[in-house]
Amino acid sequence: MTVRLLQCDALRPDKRAIARTIEDIADDVDSGTATEYTDILLAGSPVDIEVSFNQSSAYRSLRKLDIEYELVE
Repeated sequence: MTVRLLQCDALRPDKRAIARTIEDIADDVDSGTATEYTDILLAGSPVDIEVSFNQSSAYRSLRKLDIEYELVE
């Protein structure tokens, strides 16, 4: 399943926590790529990631970090 991360609405986003979450939930994303995706997301551009394992846990993690997302077919 493709998940499009749209924006982060947190007042003070924790870049390290966001990168760690992206690395944990996305398929085939290493820490360097997760950090790059985090920078892109916080700059205001959407990021697409593939999630195949434990999707409900992934969505809960994104909501906890105040990351707005949408599911892409």
